Amino acid sequence: MSAESARGRFVWHDLMTPDPEAAQAFYTGVVGWGTTIWGEGSDTYTMWTAGETPVGGIRKLPDAAVAGGARPHWLAYVTVPDVDATLERAGERGAKVLVPVTSVPNVGRYAVIADPQGAVIAPYTPENLGDEPAVPPLGDFSWHELTTTDDLAAIDFYFDLFGWESTGEHDMGPMGVYRMYGRHGKMLGGIMKKPPEQPGPPAWLHYARVPDVNRAAATTRELGGQVIHGPMEVPGGDWICMGMDPQGGMFAVHEKKTA
Repeated sequence: MSAESARGRFVWHDLMTPDPEAAQAFYTGVVGWGTTIWGEGSDTYTMWTAGETPVGGIRKLPDAAVAGGARPHWLAYVTVPDVDATLERAGERGAKVLVPVTSVPNVGRYAVIADPQGAVIAPYTPENLGDEPAVPPLGDFSWHELTTTDDLAAIDFYFDLFGWESTGEHDMGPMGVYRMYGRHGKMLGGIMKKPPEQPGPPAWLHYARVPDVNRAAATTRELGGQVIHGPMEVPGGDWICMGMDPQGGMFAVHEKKTA
């Protein structure tokens, strides 16, 4: 699959955390991931695996970043056909460059940006990209949710940058409208206005698909994490749960409705 035809596809997720070893033990228990090492010698990188398929990685959050106030977080990479052109366009639209275009030999080129409201994401042009599954398999990321201070401005920004399209809306009453988006008719996630009482800046939340949300919630507590919201059923019959890992990183899990 070419980067052009895959534009707007979420393809990788990195966990940035001050304690990678502890985070590995937590997420392998909650989500069921395995891990594998990429690279050799001192230049190695631990990847999360769903079965034998890599779905993301884990990186140590630098001590200087932690001292500067950076919190553990997940960073999603979204395919674009030309990361240089995307970065230029993002700057024109008011985004801030956090990491300039960086090349990874035999892998691809990426950058990291903060959108105009402050949420962080990584445009990525891969050298090779496999076919997109019709339904995200267990262990992969199946939903991508942005909570922001200006949902309409964020939609305009991301639809322009990644070619996403509207796939529907859900009225949440006092909480506002939940605006769903996708590509090629396939839903990818939702964008909503950040409630005034919700702490922290605008941010992305990425949902990993699990076979049993209730079991994932129980394991979260057993391994020292916190359940923030849920488990709860959402329109359509799926189940979700939002949590915080022991290092303070926000995450979510998603159980698809059985036929």
